Amino acid sequence: MSEPGLFTFPFMQHAFLGCFLVSLLGGSLGWLMLLRRQAFAAHALPHIGFSGAAAAVWLHFPPLVGMVAASMAGGFFMGREQQGRGHPAQRDTMTGLILAASLGIGIWCLHEANEASSQTTTLLFGDVLGLDGPTLGLLAGLVAACLAGVALLWRPLLFISLCPSLAEAQGLSSTRLGQLFLLLAALAAAACAEIAGALLCFSLMIGPASAALKLELSPFRGIVCSVLGALLLSWGGLILSWYSNIPLPFWISLGGVGLYLLACALMKGKLPPSKIRKIHQN
Repeated sequence: MSEPGLFTFPFMQHAFLGCFLVSLLGGSLGWLMLLRRQAFAAHALPHIGFSGAAAAVWLHFPPLVGMVAASMAGGFFMGREQQGRGHPAQRDTMTGLILAASLGIGIWCLHEANEASSQTTTLLFGDVLGLDGPTLGLLAGLVAACLAGVALLWRPLLFISLCPSLAEAQGLSSTRLGQLFLLLAALAAAACAEIAGALLCFSLMIGPASAALKLELSPFRGIVCSVLGALLLSWGGLILSWYSNIPLPFWISLGGVGLYLLACALMKGKLPPSKIRKIHQN
């Protein structure tokens, strides 16, 4: 008698669909965050969301709702801080302080809820095999809202990220755009944390995006490459996890490093334009 396939079980169907949704989101938002040099914010947002999810568990609300609320609150204050006039090191320090405080609050909420062991593992490392229909519907709504926001902000955000002085001279507000973008990034981080957990959400958002930026592609191709990389990590990780019995976050984290190393290897043999011109001249 043959062994049942991956898609025989409804929980695996939900897992693949959930991974597809968060890959669309993590790949696109992660690419923009790296372009804007906000890798630390991408690391901090899901950890800040952890405190909201823990508070939701304590108050008997769905954890994803609390994670979204806390992530967006963190994104709002981080956006105000990062667009301030202070020194960049001071702004990163404030983000780190918010991150440290949120982790402490999250642990305290889980302790008060008497769920410190089981819920901590789920919130920090994800539970992709536990996705149900209502959660998938909520994830789909988050993804649609974020992608619609990215579509609306795409041209001005790209302009102000690549040419900030020229964009501000033409009347674009970097402060307002930065705050709106970090709110979108907070939604994306909360959605990705539902799959990879608060600790390894960073890998899903940053690993494929760093590989895409390393390849020096155009913005549209770069985002497409980042999304495909995130999909490869999540779907490939699910398949490997099924057959190896090793948790999905392990494959996502190592796969992100592998994608970046592959991009480095591909770029190593690529000659810069100046050397190509010298070869043709000779």
